[in-house]
Amino acid sequence: MRTRIRFIIIALAAGSACDRPEPTRPVDEQVTEAEHPVPALSTPERAAMDRLARRLARSLADSGFRAYVRTELDRSPVAENKLQLQRFLSRSSGKVAQLTAEPEAAVAADAEEAGPLEMYFPVPAHRAAWNGGPDVLVASAREDRDTPVAYDVRGRRQVLSADAPPATPVLAIVPVETDFGADGTVAFAVTPPPPPPPDPLPPPSPPLGMYMTYARFVQDFEGWFKGSPEYEVHILGQAGASDSLTDYQCAGAAASGYYRFDQNSLEWSGQVLLFSQTQLNSYRTAHPNQNFRIVALEDDDTACQIKFDSERFKTLQGVLQAEYPNLTGSKDTTSSIGRIVKRANALQKILRAAYSFITTQDDLIGNAIEDVVVGQFIPGANWIIKGEGNVTNGWIKLRIMDPV
Repeated sequence: MRTRIRFIIIALAAGSACDRPEPTRPVDEQVTEAEHPVPALSTPERAAMDRLARRLARSLADSGFRAYVRTELDRSPVAENKLQLQRFLSRSSGKVAQLTAEPEAAVAADAEEAGPLEMYFPVPAHRAAWNGGPDVLVASAREDRDTPVAYDVRGRRQVLSADAPPATPVLAIVPVETDFGADGTVAFAVTPPPPPPPDPLPPPSPPLGMYMTYARFVQDFEGWFKGSPEYEVHILGQAGASDSLTDYQCAGAAASGYYRFDQNSLEWSGQVLLFSQTQLNSYRTAHPNQNFRIVALEDDDTACQIKFDSERFKTLQGVLQAEYPNLTGSKDTTSSIGRIVKRANALQKILRAAYSFITTQDDLIGNAIEDVVVGQFIPGANWIIKGEGNVTNGWIKLRIMDPV
């Protein structure tokens, strides 16, 4: 599944240059339940996911259905060739129920109970290798780095490793991370988009503002079952007149316009707007004595929405404040070499975040701190991403500019 990382501009996170490894295990090294105990399926949602995975796997014993599934996956226009599972089941005219000799109402009830799901091959090598044959597993997991539970086409259960995929291709069922559109039809488009009109108008000039031009992370912060990482950078600033921070802008794959960038590997270079000059001016006017933070995240669901424990964030800021007193924030300023982003005092440490106990937490990569404060200098970068325990989790390049 496509997993997604995000950056919070309280601490910028981005990365993409080193491709993720795709480790596999040979068939004779399949993980046993003794090595990895079966995860609890006690919640109704997780149990429903497991039943759907087994039904889908058993349905794939039918060669005609396998060909249909492969065709639908191949023509999906979304990232990683994902399909919205409930939409797929609806459009397959009850084939899963027919092939498993189960009431269609039971399949529909589990699809409703499980919540919005998507299916895809999270390992690119698996996606490329599967030719529509019976050598395939269908697995499900709800949380990032959960132990996936899988079934083969005979309905036999296996417990997979959460750390590395098996050699057999795995079709994953996970909670929806992709924007399939209001009704999910984007994954089933059968006609290509119309060609662009002749002689289109030139795009508008990129706005002035703070841009990120390079990002590198030390890991992808994503389990193999969740597919590619979704990095995001967020700009966090004072919430009203309180001592709390709120999210002013997100840059990532789900953002629009100049704020959009899609980093699917550890290293990335390009040009993405993090905070426009208009936003900088407005924030300075509303909060004349306050600065902002740049924060990087790896998004596990609900793109461009921060989802992690606010106490965890407060602890991170307490550690960084003790190590780098009053210099963990950011501001734009003018120097002898032009307008730049500089270290600054940032008093707010409490994050107003919508943390959910149902969906997975986002991975908090860290807070961006200027390299001269940290005392760590990396070619091509000027801000260091500091995570929990003051660990360096990455580095980025920030610029205030009017790009060409």
